[in-house]
Amino acid sequence: MTATPPRDGERDPSARVYAPDFLTELFRNPLDPGYGDAAARRAVGPVSRVRELLGRPVSLVVLVVIGFLFAVAYRETMAEEPSRATARAGLIAEIKQREAETDRLTERAERLREEVGRQRDAALSGSQASRLRNLEAGTGLGRVRGDGVVVRLTDAPQDKDAVTGEEGDVPPRVLYSDLQKVANALWAAGAEAVAINGQRLTATTTIRQAGEAILVDYRPVTSPYEVQAIGPGSMRDRFDDSRAAELMRYLARTAGLSFAVKEVDDLTLPAAPEPQLRYAGPPASPSPAPSGSGVAGSSSPGPSGSGSPSPSGGGR
Repeated sequence: MTATPPRDGERDPSARVYAPDFLTELFRNPLDPGYGDAAARRAVGPVSRVRELLGRPVSLVVLVVIGFLFAVAYRETMAEEPSRATARAGLIAEIKQREAETDRLTERAERLREEVGRQRDAALSGSQASRLRNLEAGTGLGRVRGDGVVVRLTDAPQDKDAVTGEEGDVPPRVLYSDLQKVANALWAAGAEAVAINGQRLTATTTIRQAGEAILVDYRPVTSPYEVQAIGPGSMRDRFDDSRAAELMRYLARTAGLSFAVKEVDDLTLPAAPEPQLRYAGPPASPSPAPSGSGVAGSSSPGPSGSGSPSPSGGGR
């Protein structure tokens, strides 16, 4: 049989081009062709003298430009440093001033509270004054003393480079939820009064986080955190068996936090600040409708019917 030559416009089947296997080609020739070309050019001969002379000024200009940019950036940074340091120092001084003022006002409020308590005890009979003091101690509005437990929580230490002395990453810290768990576990263990870094806990106290600060009753507390509790002698053992204590021991082993529990005799907890109580009152009496209005069924704002106060408006 004689092979018939392909007609015009037809492709010879024997000349069919197959798509390359890229994976096989990659393993067969892992080196980029550009490296081979560069090696071949170096093998042929060294770089021409003209090209070398032209490349040096360009490299020098690039280095000068980069150095100039670094110098300008450094100068701008150093020029703004005094203003930033001044602003930071001013803020620190203002914070310390406000903290000192807050401490003075707190001490004055404590003295006035003690004076009010003395005047009140003098006005009341012995049984009524004793009952009032017991109620204040139970609600956190009175100072209390007794044997109890102190739980101490501390942030993990800051790692520093042994050569440069620079501080490393931010270490694990005690969270507000950790303080919540410890306080709730102490209440469940029988605590009669609890305080965190001197801040007495009441039924309206909040333990929350604002940025990197932990607030107890809207006052910041910092590490180390001491959760003080007054209660029965079995409170220590019951707290050690709680899930909160187990979690804190696990974090102390794995994250580097410090956790310690100890019993303390004759512990004193301060009173909480006076709460801001809000009372409900009767609604305002409706004003009489203007005479001659001519509109049937018109009435002034307020409850319909008589102008007597609503039963739900009584004081708390």
